[in-house]
Amino acid sequence: MNNAMTVDLEDWFCVSNLNEKIPREQWHRCELRVEQNTHRLLNLFEASNVKATFFALGWVAERVPHLLREIEQQGHEIGIHGYYHLQLTKISRDEFSMDLQRAVEAVRQCGVKQHLGGFRAPSFSITKQTMWAFPILEQQGFWYDSSVFPIGFHPDYGISDAPLAPYQVTPSLVEFPLSCAEMFGQRLPCCGGAYLRLAPYLYTQQALRQCNAQGRPVIFYIHPWELDPGQPRVRLPFSKRIRHYYGLEHTEKKMRKLLNDFRFTTVREVLRNEV
Repeated sequence: MNNAMTVDLEDWFCVSNLNEKIPREQWHRCELRVEQNTHRLLNLFEASNVKATFFALGWVAERVPHLLREIEQQGHEIGIHGYYHLQLTKISRDEFSMDLQRAVEAVRQCGVKQHLGGFRAPSFSITKQTMWAFPILEQQGFWYDSSVFPIGFHPDYGISDAPLAPYQVTPSLVEFPLSCAEMFGQRLPCCGGAYLRLAPYLYTQQALRQCNAQGRPVIFYIHPWELDPGQPRVRLPFSKRIRHYYGLEHTEKKMRKLLNDFRFTTVREVLRNEV
């Protein structure tokens, strides 16, 4: 079964965990490491003949436009991740619409030629309180979203009763929810990020196999900074420190195994066979 491989194209200081430590007005002072780390991912994908979807942050796209062109030239899909990595739960409809438009324009200015049809909200922040985002995405020409995490236990995101497989959310917008395995009567995330770094690889492998055995394609996500154990370290509360830094030195090895064990392609290609 073809699964979807996705990259949230942002730098180490753009993440929500660091908002209070590194506000957006200070981003320009930080060391840019996104290019070197994205090349590590691109090399992994090339070695495994994998095409992926890169949800690009507009702010990053403006600083490394040649990287966006290179990603497209290598045959990968490009989507939108917002401009300033704003969590929808903390902004208004108008703020979201303006940020979205600015992100699309930033990516277009890079010289990207393909249709920008996919979106992922920063920190998976489409929840029951922010489903107003769907008609805005539809109005701005997007045909799929991948922001809903169908879980109920996370303090910052999740829709506990959302479908596990891709589904229609508006007449012309499809939701491809983040993948969860069903075990012991519970929905357990298995689709990348901190879940890949915190859990043994065997858990990820078995959970993805279960999803595929149930007829569901997996959508997997990774950030370039998750392959970078040498990134600058910021003092964080214990829980955030674990979520952000634990396992960075093992991510690349786990990704190699993953790309060898499963078939991956772009979100666009997977959804063509699903809806």
